[in-house]
Amino acid sequence: MPMAAADIEAMIRDAIPDATVEITDLAGDGDHYAAKVVSESFRGVSRVKQHQAVYAALKGRMGGELHALQLTTAAPE
Repeated sequence: MPMAAADIEAMIRDAIPDATVEITDLAGDGDHYAAKVVSESFRGVSRVKQHQAVYAALKGRMGGELHALQLTTAAPE
């Protein structure tokens, strides 16, 4: 069963409360998304660690309910 964009956003916000999250459904199928996550907690943290924090927020749903996630992360400018 596909995952709703609102659910992805809520899970990321729950784990990273200060995050600004933008979710885009890339294929219109509820299975392929792009996420842009901006958080002060990412400042000084490697891109790999930033992505790991977002994947951890999704609590194992990557590869199951959520098939593909194009991820962009950053600290605020």
